[in-house]
Amino acid sequence: MGLFDRLAGWLGLKKKEVHVLCLGLDNSGKTTIINKLKPSNAQTQDIVPTIGFNIEKFKTASLSFTVFDMSGQGRYRNLWEHYYKEGKAIIFVIDSSDKLRMVVAKEELETLLNHPDIKHRRMPILFFANKMDVRDALSAVKVSQLMLLETIKDKPWHICASDGLKGEGLQEGVDWLQGTLQWFEEQGLCFQRMLFHRLMLQDSRLTFLYVVINF
Repeated sequence: MGLFDRLAGWLGLKKKEVHVLCLGLDNSGKTTIINKLKPSNAQTQDIVPTIGFNIEKFKTASLSFTVFDMSGQGRYRNLWEHYYKEGKAIIFVIDSSDKLRMVVAKEELETLLNHPDIKHRRMPILFFANKMDVRDALSAVKVSQLMLLETIKDKPWHICASDGLKGEGLQEGVDWLQGTLQWFEEQGLCFQRMLFHRLMLQDSRLTFLYVVINF
């Protein structure tokens, strides 16, 4: 990355690319949700279970998302941790109709939150209480209670009821995630700009570059 690119990034002039981890048990609807978030001309009609992981991309007005869609099958869950350092945010998908495995989902979430690469980072977590179209599916409030989400104190989180097949609830979740990531970015940019302005006072060449970029 060149100096002008770095300065443009520091000054908030470039569109941000964000790496997001999409996690959850198998058959929770992760791949269906990510597919629905892509442009309509890029969506696939036949969704098959993810083996290992897939990498998908989609864009909002101000962010470009690269999503690591991780397999939720038991034998692949140990792969999740290899990508934790890459992630800036987490989408955790829960099958709200699968009451029997709600405890397993809770255990996987606890393992995730206690991992060294996650535990001390203020990563936003978006929960989708998915498959709300299924009869007797639990409400988002009930899912939140069973997953003990209220105990998450050191990370911003939000839960949305969703129907991945129809796309219901997905936009609400993405809007929240985008807003939260932008807030984090603004806080970081404020700090970076403060440091940069201090450097400008010490080096006239940086002042010239600042003027050129903002021209």
